[in-house]
Amino acid sequence: MSQYIEKIEKLMLPVVPLGDAVAFPPFPIDFESDNENIAPAIDAASATGMLVFLVSDDPNNADAAYPDNLCKVGTVAKIRQSIKNDDGGFHLLCECRARANAVEYRKVGKAVTASLICKEISLADNGGLRGEAYCRELRAALEEMLAFVGKASSAIRTEASKIDDPAILSDFIASAVLVRTADKQAVLNEYDPFDRCALLVHILKEECDLMRYEHEIQEKARGRIVQGQREYYLREQLKIIEDELGMNDNDPDDCTQKIREADIPDEVREKLFKENDRLSKTPFGSAEAAVLRNYIETVLELPWNKRTNDRVNVAAAKKILDADHDGMKKVKERILEYLAVKQLSPDLKNQIICLVGPPGTGKTSIAASIANAMNRKYIRVSLGGIHDESDIRGHRKTYVASMPGRIMAAMEKVGVKNPLMLLDEIDKLTSDSRGDPASALLEVLDPEQNKTFRDHFIELDFDLSECLFITTANTLDTIPRPLLDRMEVIELSSYTRREKLSIARNHLLPKQSKRHGLDGRKFRMTDDALYEIIDCYTREAGVRNLERTIAELCRKAAKKLVESEGSIKRITIDKSDIVSYLGGRKILPELSAKDDLVGVVNGLAYTEVGGDLLKIEVAVLEGTGKLELTGSLGDVMKESAKAALTYIRSVASDFGIPTDFYKTKDIHIHVPEGAVPKDGPSAGVTMTTALCSALSGIPVRHDVAMTGEVTLTGRVLAIGGLREKTMAAYSAGIKTVLIPADNEVNLEEVDEEVRANIKFITCRTASDVLSNALVRYPANDVFAENEKTEDGFDGGIGVIINNPAADIPAIRGKKHGN
Repeated sequence: MSQYIEKIEKLMLPVVPLGDAVAFPPFPIDFESDNENIAPAIDAASATGMLVFLVSDDPNNADAAYPDNLCKVGTVAKIRQSIKNDDGGFHLLCECRARANAVEYRKVGKAVTASLICKEISLADNGGLRGEAYCRELRAALEEMLAFVGKASSAIRTEASKIDDPAILSDFIASAVLVRTADKQAVLNEYDPFDRCALLVHILKEECDLMRYEHEIQEKARGRIVQGQREYYLREQLKIIEDELGMNDNDPDDCTQKIREADIPDEVREKLFKENDRLSKTPFGSAEAAVLRNYIETVLELPWNKRTNDRVNVAAAKKILDADHDGMKKVKERILEYLAVKQLSPDLKNQIICLVGPPGTGKTSIAASIANAMNRKYIRVSLGGIHDESDIRGHRKTYVASMPGRIMAAMEKVGVKNPLMLLDEIDKLTSDSRGDPASALLEVLDPEQNKTFRDHFIELDFDLSECLFITTANTLDTIPRPLLDRMEVIELSSYTRREKLSIARNHLLPKQSKRHGLDGRKFRMTDDALYEIIDCYTREAGVRNLERTIAELCRKAAKKLVESEGSIKRITIDKSDIVSYLGGRKILPELSAKDDLVGVVNGLAYTEVGGDLLKIEVAVLEGTGKLELTGSLGDVMKESAKAALTYIRSVASDFGIPTDFYKTKDIHIHVPEGAVPKDGPSAGVTMTTALCSALSGIPVRHDVAMTGEVTLTGRVLAIGGLREKTMAAYSAGIKTVLIPADNEVNLEEVDEEVRANIKFITCRTASDVLSNALVRYPANDVFAENEKTEDGFDGGIGVIINNPAADIPAIRGKKHGN
């Protein structure tokens, strides 16, 4: 039985990197290299008797710095000859001696040295019978491999036949035959001779199998070619490879058949035939061929003549819209008008609508409902964050990986030429050096141009005039004016308290109950519970947080039912149960004060989440005439305070206020909550009333709220957001709301429930506001006594008395003018 002979030695030698070459002992290696690390290694070798450590680069650490990119196993060798070339490189002849494992690389001066464990394992008597068997197996594998090499050197066979030691034979064959550096390094890594032989046999057999498959592919291709046509030969080789892999499905003849059978305009068909002809002449597998095939397939997929039939039944469409969404009267009315006109004029086109409103108010979902009501296919294109014009108009097909823009990609996906296309978040387009996507949309949304829309990739006119475009935005401020001019804007206001209840009851609660495996027999919520969630746990213009809160309650109810193991059959959540499920109130409702206070006035504000009761407080102190404004007020609101102060100075004597108060008093105006930024002119009348009350000492009625901008002469100007502001007043328990007379026309937009429970008073001047807000009005008692209107109402006050028989309250009393 053969015995191993081991010899182990520790060395410290300079490192000579070989790149992708591998040195095997005991065979010499002759190589040239311009590696900058070789010169220091040769200099350092003079101290080690010209012994060096030859090592290859590690392909797994190619990105690492030298010497971390080197393998751990190399060869100890002695430099027999070193010649420096004219270009600065070196020609080295080295005698390889033994394998060695690098324990550590370290830099000594300019050279890198390796701490080595040199381990030599040889076989006694050449390994005996086992060694002879491995030698025969190695020679057989070598012969099989050399059979595929047309001009193999007979010297390799001759030299291999002379070697009887399997350890040396394996290293000889690996150095002479193997091509891949990884295979050579794997053989070098094996110290055990028998394991090394087994590994080399395995590698040789894999190489033989690979060369056999390559030979088969060449033989198949060679039978198809015409002699002398090298390009055709290469193309046929690729076809054979793709046939073997099942990838050859892009035949130009197949494209020709598809073009003939497609329902496309004649000019499109002619263009595709030209492109297909170019494809047939393009080298197979080239980048241009891939672009042409993609272009032809994309154009064929576009719906050039395919469309759906609109549902023009107004009553049926109204039923669908009402079932899907509560409220949204303006949007529904506009769509029903379109369908009515479509019924009378079937050729009606070019409808472009922009829905503007706060987040969560149903802009995106109503678009899908409209598509369902009209029996049109629905496709959504998100525009948020787009900053490249090519995203809209496409990339020219001269570029690799080019593609159509989002508009044409959406048309390809939806499959018809008259879909409802939703352009979502159009207010969030941006622009940079690559172009302005908003400008590219001008053609898409222009009724006079979109019938010949031209995408850079398609390069053909496509008719978009049959599309119904609906865009959504949260604000109009960031939409360019030319683009906004092309759209019909419909503003969606925030939902009222009653609308939120209806949406929760009819849509959100059934949806979440079904999603969480609950039904009416297992789970229900009362209206009071829903109102509690709306008022004290969610504060928003839309209903997204409301839906999340309902989902949370459904989860907790489902958990409670499962944990009860059948003892609880049904869970009913009432107002009193909300705290146990959701914890304490997250939002405390803003209520009006119970007493009439001096210098404290109920104002009304319009925020992103709807209306809000905005209390304004004024304190008057002894001082030198300073005006202090706090509460995170914006510039416009600060200017309103100054305008209100100037007006009070002009009427100070009418209210018994010292005319020099602006010199002897310090005035502090504060608007809670201090951490919330506030701005806008509509608090002008509120600040005027608060200043007058604080300076005169006359309390302000606690059940009165007001809104309006005030001028230096005391005129009250119109404001926005009346619907939301009045809803906030109603929720806070306000009984009377003072509004600008110019906003009288907006009262029909106010919620019916609010109109039925609040008295609205229209005011043209600040005097009208003060006379209705202050507990007593001392400005001119004689005038107030003598000046009576014909119907008995005080002059100077425009009063709207609620009329239960009418949708809009009747107006009474407007005798006293400016």
